[in-house]
Amino acid sequence: MILSVENVKKSFDGFMAVNGVSFSVEKKELCAIIGPNGAGKSTLFNLITGHLLLDEGKVMFNGTDITLMRAYQICRLGMGRSFQRSNIFPRLTVFENIQAALLAHRGKGFNFFTPVESFFRQESEEILEKVGLQDHSQEMSGSLSYGFQKQLELGIALASEPNMLLLDEPTSGMSATETNSTIEFIGRIAREKGLTLLFTEHDMAVVFSISERILVLHQGEIICEGAPEEVRQNPDVQKAYLGEVR
Repeated sequence: MILSVENVKKSFDGFMAVNGVSFSVEKKELCAIIGPNGAGKSTLFNLITGHLLLDEGKVMFNGTDITLMRAYQICRLGMGRSFQRSNIFPRLTVFENIQAALLAHRGKGFNFFTPVESFFRQESEEILEKVGLQDHSQEMSGSLSYGFQKQLELGIALASEPNMLLLDEPTSGMSATETNSTIEFIGRIAREKGLTLLFTEHDMAVVFSISERILVLHQGEIICEGAPEEVRQNPDVQKAYLGEVR
């Protein structure tokens, strides 16, 4: 087991966004969390990754209690994260975004004798090749298509050398072609690097094509958990989605 979430709760001004959620994820597992808009998916991710402080409960990662840790501390333990909205440096080139992420992760200080351009050049180029952006390395990140920006964000997450990735709506806003391409390379990278993957997603075709296990969140609570076909046939899931899951 790589991640254990135990009875996690979070409320905002009396509204219970996450209400007693408990689940675990095994190493190298590809697991999805789905649910209607407002179900608490992004809030749950923020609690797990230290971007929000939980009200109650406990989160364990790789045998370490990370409940009270800050986001950067959790990242250094090996948990990478992408966000629903692209989280890149739009005024840096694609290459510079990856290079900056490597510099931050490895704690490399700047000095007056070594040009910054020489730092982690090979490693940056290797990550860009993995995420399919090697031909765009010198382009300004803000000028990339939305799909390429999401691929860059994944590259930034990979620069932290994670053993687990949490992806929040990785195909949000993408065309059908971009979605298919993104899901293909996310699955490929997860397999090649032996990563554990936990992701939220609104596109049910994406969820059922890549997931090994699915958790369904509704009004801050898990109402179903199981293999894709088991979740697909669950009447509570069908009711929560008003027919969206077929």
